[in-house]
Amino acid sequence: MEVLGKLKMLAVAAVVGFGALFSAEAGAQNVKWKMATSWGGGPLMEIGAQAFADKVKLFTEGRVDIQVFPGGQLGSALKVAETVRNGVVEVGHTWMGYDWGQDKTTVVFGGFAGSMDSERMLHWLYEAGGAEMWAQFRDEKFGVVSMPLFIRTAEVFLHSRKAVRTLDDLQGLKLRTAGAWLEISKDLGAAPVTMPGAEVYTSLERGAIDATEWGTLWENISPGFHKIAKYVIIPGVHQPVAPFEVMFNKDAWNSISERDRTLIQQAAKLVTFETWTRIGQEDAKALEFFRTSGNEIIELDEDVQKQTKKLATEWAEKQAKENPWFEKAWRSQVEFETLWKDASRYRNVKG
Repeated sequence: MEVLGKLKMLAVAAVVGFGALFSAEAGAQNVKWKMATSWGGGPLMEIGAQAFADKVKLFTEGRVDIQVFPGGQLGSALKVAETVRNGVVEVGHTWMGYDWGQDKTTVVFGGFAGSMDSERMLHWLYEAGGAEMWAQFRDEKFGVVSMPLFIRTAEVFLHSRKAVRTLDDLQGLKLRTAGAWLEISKDLGAAPVTMPGAEVYTSLERGAIDATEWGTLWENISPGFHKIAKYVIIPGVHQPVAPFEVMFNKDAWNSISERDRTLIQQAAKLVTFETWTRIGQEDAKALEFFRTSGNEIIELDEDVQKQTKKLATEWAEKQAKENPWFEKAWRSQVEFETLWKDASRYRNVKG
């Protein structure tokens, strides 16, 4: 009888527990959120922001429904963090480096000329504490909940109206860029400016700029830079990798269940890995596309590549002395790269 009584009590407890869980899920308030982005379209919008919104709706069974808006419709395309923090929208998708004027640590997370490649960056983010550090930094310095969403391999160095191979070719070159490259490229003799993505094509077409960097080989097909700039210069020494981010207004984030927050985090991680593999595959096809479109492919001289890395490292060390957060994130990445210094020996098979 005692055993039977205990079994009955356990059964009742299980039913009550299940009922409470069911009631909590059933009673969870459905939310419709707006997402501000920095993009007018293209892969960042399609396989990044919109793909994430679709997966969140699927994973949460419709409890979290995110409507995605092109850059500039809901605030400045280059100030998405501000738009989210102020509650104009609940969600934002951007590149953290756009906020480098407020804190240069943003480019350590978002990638710059001194960064590691995309494979190493993914491992640092998800296996070596990088994503946790990222979230802590954005929370502490910008007051938003943030996590990686979308990652690039190395970008095209330039789509240019002028041939660029050597350091001499960079002298006085008017190029569009963002983040740390605005400072570092000046030391190479260039004349950089920044602007939202939607303005780049017309500026290049009018000759207001000589060249632009933007995304990877495949990503740059849709903006059509190759139609007005003959030269495609590789590799993207200014940006060996570029992780992007999704961010949430803290009040909005705290208004949903812990379960849905976890599902959103999983959706962001999945989309990040999917963008990496998709871009890698499409980039392999894109080089031939530019050749057949009549563009000339130029590979930067080795001394340009080496000088860029040298200047970027010197720039980062200078920032680290002046900014504790920069020091923390940069040292973590340097230590990670030291750990991985022999990776090519055991990961890459010759022959």
